[in-house]
Amino acid sequence: MLYHDTFILFWEQVQESVQEGRFAKLTMAKTIGKPDLKNIFLRPVYSDDGFKVLLKFRYRSRETEDQENEVTLEEAFTTLKPYLKKSFSSVILFTTTKDVTFKINKKGVGTIIENVPTFQFVTQAQNDAE
Repeated sequence: MLYHDTFILFWEQVQESVQEGRFAKLTMAKTIGKPDLKNIFLRPVYSDDGFKVLLKFRYRSRETEDQENEVTLEEAFTTLKPYLKKSFSSVILFTTTKDVTFKINKKGVGTIIENVPTFQFVTQAQNDAE
């Protein structure tokens, strides 16, 4: 199955974990090549406006300042999609019940692997920009 379809299945697990209050963190990792962008993180933010995520772009270069924005889950999905297969080959969803890894192989096929949870509790993100 091509990675687009598999990523949609993966993202459904992200949405489900948010709805059930189990979402702890999401990390885009395994960069392709040596880009300046090192990781992209999503951390939960619960506010009066409802659920949002802190979207953080972390860079390798100390000259490039990390970027943080609070966005909706839908906005995060739209932001992350273009980085798949071009910049990152894996995305890891951390929940309080399991870790779910989405990987893209060299042929462009996506897979989903589940593991035991890394996090036992959900910790809200703190926006460094505030």
